[in-house]
Amino acid sequence: MQSQSVMLELQEKDEVWVRLYKGERENAVFSDEYDTYITFSARCNPAPPPSGQASEEPLLPALPQASRHFDTSTTEPVSFFLSSLEELLAWRPTGDDDFNVAATPLAKRQPPLHTARPRTLVCHDMKGGYLEDRFIQGSATRNPYVFYHWRYIDVFVYFSHRTVTIPPVCWTNAAHRNGVPVLGTFIAEWVDGEKLCEAFLAGGPEAYRAVSEQLARIAQHYRFDGWFVNLENKLSEAAVRNLPLFLRHLTARVHEAVPGGLVLWYDSIVQSGQLQWQNELNEQNREFFDACDGLFVNYNWKEEQLERSKSLAGQRLADVYFGIDVFARGDVLGGGFDSDKPLSLIRKHGFSAAIFAPGWVYERLGEENFLQNENEFWGLLAEHLPTHSICTLPFATSFSLGMGSGRFVAGKEEEAGPWYDLSAQEIQPLYAERQGGLSTSCCLGDAWRGGSSLRVQGTIPAGEERVALLVEPVRADGLPVPPERWGRLLLVYSEPAGSAS
Repeated sequence: MQSQSVMLELQEKDEVWVRLYKGERENAVFSDEYDTYITFSARCNPAPPPSGQASEEPLLPALPQASRHFDTSTTEPVSFFLSSLEELLAWRPTGDDDFNVAATPLAKRQPPLHTARPRTLVCHDMKGGYLEDRFIQGSATRNPYVFYHWRYIDVFVYFSHRTVTIPPVCWTNAAHRNGVPVLGTFIAEWVDGEKLCEAFLAGGPEAYRAVSEQLARIAQHYRFDGWFVNLENKLSEAAVRNLPLFLRHLTARVHEAVPGGLVLWYDSIVQSGQLQWQNELNEQNREFFDACDGLFVNYNWKEEQLERSKSLAGQRLADVYFGIDVFARGDVLGGGFDSDKPLSLIRKHGFSAAIFAPGWVYERLGEENFLQNENEFWGLLAEHLPTHSICTLPFATSFSLGMGSGRFVAGKEEEAGPWYDLSAQEIQPLYAERQGGLSTSCCLGDAWRGGSSLRVQGTIPAGEERVALLVEPVRADGLPVPPERWGRLLLVYSEPAGSAS
């Protein structure tokens, strides 16, 4: 990725001309093909006084780029968070916000999210968040962390310890392309969290309604799908009395503002207001579960707690997400490459699962062989992960991961050098682990478009003359499409030199 900044000293009636390519929007011109943006900012200083005279007022400072919208060292537009209740209540959309609005609508999927089958949630927490993924136009990062096993998951949460975590727009674009809704995080913790919660929960309904209204507006404006509410501090009697009312109001407002919106509550506070993780659904936290779309259960559960939770969940088993900490912190089952053990128990009892910090693969095992390790991690879980399909037409993909060592257009490398931009990630296949025969993997050395392609490799069994690609369209309701109504499939491929045809 390349970027340049130009500062122009202009006088009244001066004109600036910019050639437009491909399209335009309110404060930028851009190229659809190369993700090129031009942003405009301006600040008027008063005219300098005549020579020899002192100015009656100091000149205004040069315009600082808003720190939450632009990176201070590169002036690149970035995704941002809100650090306090005051910032949340003061938030209003501005022209600079356009960059953070997701451009990709949530794709239709089959089966739909709201069915009785158990779901899989991924809660992404990596080194505090807002790393290279904060750069809206991408970055020149070599060997970045990417997530691409979207077929296996149903909900994606972007987590950080900021008060209001607005998901970086690249994650929303990538998830939506694969039919996965994205939630931001509203969090309060410890002593500062007590003060924050007291400020908006302990008073009258006007205070907590103002917070829920703002959270719903933010989700609607940036086009993500709702909130994960994580309050980890004790509450006063007045505050905990209003907590279910807040959750109900927030859930209702999100449902109104965002089609298919979700609000999930973390298993932390009990009905007395104490901070006591229950590791199950019980009478101590059921009131909060009943007030929203689901419960994210803490990680230190045992099988008997799964059994006890079933009776209270009733018909809402799929709305209870039992947590799996991949880092295996605390008294937990499994973790790491043994995360299939707790997942199998969760599925045995019919519950949904919340996989916390699967970036463990990247953080603990490193960049080298990341894709191989990532496929192994998800391959071990695959038996317990129901998949979903995309039902949005037209369907097109070059299998680009949204990263690479060069950018390709129509099979030719147009720009050399590392890049990372999850907004440019395309729909991914299932990279199933199979022994023998043909296997699929990601190829970073060649691509038709973007930075990678799908590699099919292996040995064709003796006696078989050809390999068939099976594509079977289905309708949005899951029924097969009759062959006479199939559309045209265009497949672009290449064969390595010396390979058998």
